[in-house]
Formats: sequence, structure tokens, C-alpha cells
Amino acid sequence: MARAVGARSQFAAAFETTYGTAPVSGYLKLPFVSTRLSSEQGLIESDLLGLGRDPTDPIRDVINADGDVVVPVDLRNFGHWLKLLLGTPTSTGSAGAYTHTFASGGWTLPSLSAEIGTPEVPSFPMVSGVKANTLAIQMQRSGAASATIGCIAQGETSATSTAAGTPTEAVLDRFNQFQAAIKKDGVALGNVTGASLTYSNNLDRVETIRNDGKIDGADPGMATLTGSLDVRFADTTLLDAAIAGTAMELEFSYTISATKKLVLTAHKVFLPKPRRSISGPGGIQASFAWQAAKGASRMLTAVLSNDVASYA
Repeated sequence: MARAVGARSQFAAAFETTYGTAPVSGYLKLPFVSTRLSSEQGLIESDLLGLGRDPTDPIRDVINADGDVVVPVDLRNFGHWLKLLLGTPTSTGSAGAYTHTFASGGWTLPSLSAEIGTPEVPSFPMVSGVKANTLAIQMQRSGAASATIGCIAQGETSATSTAAGTPTEAVLDRFNQFQAAIKKDGVALGNVTGASLTYSNNLDRVETIRNDGKIDGADPGMATLTGSLDVRFADTTLLDAAIAGTAMELEFSYTISATKKLVLTAHKVFLPKPRRSISGPGGIQASFAWQAAKGASRMLTAVLSNDVASYA
């Protein structure tokens, strides 16, 4: 009997026309590092008395479908995750050099269906009504670039054969941490040893009463954008801005070339004044837990430059 292994698992996804209804075609084969996206249904223990010491049967609780998907930050596939998180981008360009601009603050966000298959069993559950709630990216000096996408879904349907057909697969071109850069107000920010960025749609589950235990949807709430900057204490540039309450623009990027890059811009960032501590003879560091707000038109802009013509 074959046993499922992660190396043979498959993640196929397609954007939905109708929320919660899996498309019959148009699936994409998306690379992933790990996933916990699935549904669960708990049990409620019996509260009945008068029938002896042994309890009667438990009853089934509602269905909760959600989980994180850790994906590579790459040149082509990551655009689909940005679309799920922020909505359809504005795309320009030609001849293999395209620029896709994603913006925060949209009222309507798309959903997709994801089939997470393990062919050895075989098992091909389809998770439908998937919306992206959060995006978290960690920047550091070395390693491969990855992002964690927190998802909320409507439900899951079990199957023993694939419904995704033969998914379209893009050439993988993954960004690496050594290709990262951070700018403050358009100027390279020095002495940064680590950084993080977390965006949240703060999705609100619509938990209506229905006989299948599923939710009716997940509506976007007030978005938030937060993160951290860990810096060696070499000057007071960030400290002065924190004390004065001065807003700044922070740009986080991964660059392969002029036509192959990802730029995430937090347009209006505020820094708190951090506590400074000296714990030994080594270098002194400070950590700033920043918060972003809406700038002139939006809070966050993500610009992906690649050879994909459209993410519509």
C-alpha cells in the first residue's frame, strides 16, 4: 500500500467566477513550501443526563476551513498570490517586459479553489472559497525568499481523482534574500540586519445559519500593514524620526534585473521609539516595530515586473 509523501503532493488552483464554486478549468500548478490549508469539523460532547454514566453520541460542530500556505517569492507565480490578496492589478508593457501594479484598499477581493492532491492514496480534496487574509514576508541576509499566506476558505470536498486536469505550470524563477534591498524615502537604508512586513485584510467570516456548516463568505475589514526593522545602532536617523513622529516611505524589494523584480512600498510609515539596551561587548542593535497608514492614495503598492502578460 502506497503512503503519501510531501515530495509528490500537488497544489493546483484556479480563480473562481462564483464564490465557493470550483471552476472546471483554468487551473495553475503553484509551487509551495508547506500548507495547512484544509477544513476541520470538531465534535461537541453530549450534555444529556438521565441515561446513565456513559455519554451518548457526540454531535458534529461547524466546519472551519482555513490555514497558512508558505510559498516561494518568485518572479511569476507570486503574482497570483498578490492578486488573491489585493485584487486584479493594472498591467502595462509589451514584448516580454510587463509591469503589474497591485494596490491595497480594494473593496472586492477574488477567491480561488485549490486542489491539494496526494496521488499515492489517492486523495484530491478541493478547498473552495479561498480568500487571502494575510501576507507575511521576512527579510534576512541569506536564504531563499518565502512568504506566508494566511487563507480563509468556505469548505472542502473530498475526491479520489483530480478535477484540475493538467494545470498550467510557469517557469520557476525564485528570488533570494541576497537580492533584497530596503529604502527609506527612496534612499538605501543602511545597517539593517533584519526586516519583516505583514499585511492583513482582516477578513470577517460571514457565519450564517445553514445546514452544511459552512460560512457564506469572508468580507474584507479595515486593512493593516505592520512590520519590523532590526538595525545596528550607527546613527540616529530612524530614532529621530520616531521621536518626532515623522512619517516615511519604506520600500522593500527583490531584484534580479531591471525587468525582473518585486517592489513592495509602504507609503506612510510611523516608527515607535524603541527601548535601547546594551547586553554585552558586541554591536548594539535597535528594533523598530513600525505601522503604516494610507498615503496619498493607498497604504501599500506592490509592483511585479516580469514576462507574464496579464494576471486578469
